[in-house]
Amino acid sequence: MNATSQSLKSTYLITIVASLGGLLFGYDTAVISGAVGALETFFVKALDSSVEMATQSIFHFKIILTLCLLTIFGLLSSFIYKFYNKKTATIIVVLFFFIVGAFYYFGFLNSSDGLTDNLKNSIFGFMVSSALVGCIIGASMGDKIANSIGRRNGLLIAAVLFIISACGSGYPDSLNVFGGNALTSFIIFRIIGGIGVGLASMLSPLYIAEMAPANIRGKLVSFNQFAIVGGMLIVYFVNYFIVKGQTAEWINTIGWRNMFLSENVPAILFLVCLFLVPKTPRFQVMKGHDEDAVEVLTKLNGKEKALKIIQEIKNSFNQKKAHWLTYGWGIVIIGILLSVFQQFVGINVVLYYAPEIFKGMGMETDASMLQTIIVGAINLLFTVLAIFTVDNFGRKKLMLIGSVVMAISMIGLGFSLFMQSTGIASLLFMLGYIAAFAMSWGPVTWVLLSEIFPNKIKGVLAVAVAAQWLANLVVSWTFPMMNNNIKLTELFHNGFSYWIYGFMAILSALFIWKFVPETKGKTLEEMEQLWDKNNK
Repeated sequence: MNATSQSLKSTYLITIVASLGGLLFGYDTAVISGAVGALETFFVKALDSSVEMATQSIFHFKIILTLCLLTIFGLLSSFIYKFYNKKTATIIVVLFFFIVGAFYYFGFLNSSDGLTDNLKNSIFGFMVSSALVGCIIGASMGDKIANSIGRRNGLLIAAVLFIISACGSGYPDSLNVFGGNALTSFIIFRIIGGIGVGLASMLSPLYIAEMAPANIRGKLVSFNQFAIVGGMLIVYFVNYFIVKGQTAEWINTIGWRNMFLSENVPAILFLVCLFLVPKTPRFQVMKGHDEDAVEVLTKLNGKEKALKIIQEIKNSFNQKKAHWLTYGWGIVIIGILLSVFQQFVGINVVLYYAPEIFKGMGMETDASMLQTIIVGAINLLFTVLAIFTVDNFGRKKLMLIGSVVMAISMIGLGFSLFMQSTGIASLLFMLGYIAAFAMSWGPVTWVLLSEIFPNKIKGVLAVAVAAQWLANLVVSWTFPMMNNNIKLTELFHNGFSYWIYGFMAILSALFIWKFVPETKGKTLEEMEQLWDKNNK
């Protein structure tokens, strides 16, 4: 085997190891889909049996929700100080804190302790979506961790967090070390896993990009997205085989625990494999370990190229960062709205609640889990198609077509539920929606976010990513509040929430058509000139 082939083999192996972080990203976020019904029965419906348990759970829920919201507020406030001077930023943060805090206190914290249906739906929604709080924290910490202890070591931390979360989420009652009840323990363990997801979502593609040769970097980084969707499909299969042929009682007491525990297999594999791969050359140079960086680059690129790349890395550190508003608010708002619309069209409702949605269409547990596998397979297939077509077809066209098809699919699904004519039509609407998202807003949003921000203000990308996780939390949390609301169910037969997501898809199409530029074939320098021109 010649040196070039050996280098490529090493590069691909390193990419596969790093992509396990993406696979765990998908696995951890989708594992809960099969357990949603059991979790509602085990944790939420059980509150009806004891007034004392319900009162205690409401008290603990208010505490943990307040702590989570304060943490998110602190992280988002740090971004405000990047946009404004210290005095202005402080005024904005303080005003926002008191205004929102007043609504939160009088609208929720100071409310009665009675266990209403709306409060149960809120507890249930937050329990399912709680990992997203950790995602926001992990993504916000990612840059500091990457630059302090390194990309690989950051992924090691993520792997450990995945293992802790898998064990704790499976047995939150037995492994409760937090002083609250089992529900509180479950939420905290899911948040811990979410921190791992947030770290992996940033560090895995960063690690691959810094290790890959320039001529195949795009393909290798895209493999991370493939791994994320692949992780979702794998866990759908795992969940299906766990519940296949089992009774509802077994699933509600034991089955859901096995779903979370299954994450230990890829998490331990990830942890072990990470010790076999090197730290990235860029991090080594950053810490003054040039010889170690040259050694790694020589193995991957050859001696001559290694020395050239080292010099390029050193030169890149000389590039000055600009103020985040150098190109005005327009580019910032576009980046944030791309992230928000990606979630507001309702994709993670389908990914998290798919089995329950199919059960609502009249399917048995086994059949609903099997349909979820089909959803995962469609998601994977059309994500791969998007990766191979985005450079030829263009970003804007794919996003527009995707928005239109998603709008038709979600509105159609809502009407099929409203008219109580669920069946093959509802399934086709669901699969059409998944295919449209996977071909457009799923992968292409990340392509656009990586291209629209000039290098001088690349840090704004962190704001867009945080907005994406926050929007995901809002959508995933509020779905049970709408879907399980007694009045809305009586009026619309569970179709209401899907009309909301269809309307959001219409708004996303208008947004893309009117405000988002086509980036296909444009260099980063050309994009910088475009924003300069628009800002004048």
